Amino acid sequence: MNHPSAAALPAPVADPSCDLLPPVIALGPPPCDAAPAQIKIWFDASTAADIPADDGTVATARAAAHAYARRAKAANTRRAYRAGVRAWCDWCHAHGLPCLPARAEDVVAFLAAERGRGRAVTTVELRRAAIRYLHFIAGCPVPTAEAHVAETVAGMRRHAADQGELPGKKLAATLDMLRDILARTPDDLPGLRDRALLLLGFAGALRRAELAAVQVEHLELRERGLRLALPRSKGERAGRVVTVAIPYGRTELCPVRAVRRWQDAAGITQGALFRRIWTPRGAERGPRPSPTVGTASIDPGTVARIVKQRAAAAGFDPALVAGHSLKRGALTTGMDHGVHPTRLKQLGRHKSYAVLDEYLQFGDPFDNHPLAGVL
Repeated sequence: MNHPSAAALPAPVADPSCDLLPPVIALGPPPCDAAPAQIKIWFDASTAADIPADDGTVATARAAAHAYARRAKAANTRRAYRAGVRAWCDWCHAHGLPCLPARAEDVVAFLAAERGRGRAVTTVELRRAAIRYLHFIAGCPVPTAEAHVAETVAGMRRHAADQGELPGKKLAATLDMLRDILARTPDDLPGLRDRALLLLGFAGALRRAELAAVQVEHLELRERGLRLALPRSKGERAGRVVTVAIPYGRTELCPVRAVRRWQDAAGITQGALFRRIWTPRGAERGPRPSPTVGTASIDPGTVARIVKQRAAAAGFDPALVAGHSLKRGALTTGMDHGVHPTRLKQLGRHKSYAVLDEYLQFGDPFDNHPLAGVL
């Protein structure tokens, strides 16, 4: 398939945000005007580039710098970008269009096609961000910065709102809901793990990726509870370690004791705290083999599945529950107990109150209305 050359394409307006950063070149020269399949391979390799060992050469130092730059994006973001670039390249291949460098009119057509396939507006926006990032690391002008690309996406948002497509929020796993879930969680090995995971996630207002990444070495037992050191947290852009206090509880919902019970039952003294559990395949007859605890950390998707499965077992709709339900539940419970917003913002590790508000699940809007009894 023949692709138009870069010289034959109109020069898109450069993204002004890129002017603040040096051009980033991925593994090997960017495959401009190459077949979409080649660009997909190049992009996947670029976003997963290993940091090379120093050998004293400038070339290796530059390659290391580029690999470090890749890690400025969270793993989930890189995963979403890879999916977006694959979808973009496949669409361009199907229609005989160039995908690197791209034309703005092709980008908006692709975004409209994705929306037409039933993609959520947030997914379309991620696709746009992926195309932008593809061009950025290839050192090409960024077509997504053109005005009519932004207008197209804005129109999609407005159309979605007109159609009643409001942004969906997962149910907040408040204290009462968490108590119901744990009352139906057994004390077997998987149950002890999941109890510790749910209570630690709630008490620390942790995201699913933060929960999945907890290592025993991140936990320090103190007189008043556990001190959890998060090497990575979404709210900490500078990459500094974030400390989260996990206090002792006075009921059966104590997160510290739940963690200790899980560690003792699984014999975990170092490494990943939350691990996969499976039952080995045994003989057709005879006693069932004991569960085996792995060594590697579970992934964030497994955290979400555990929350859904335990909620479903307690009678809640799993479609309304996700990994973020623990964080939302912790902050909403704090709000219901009259905790000051400043403390909630600190617990949630949010940079602004606007972001905090997105996590709160408000009750009856008539309760404590500012003008109740005034008019």
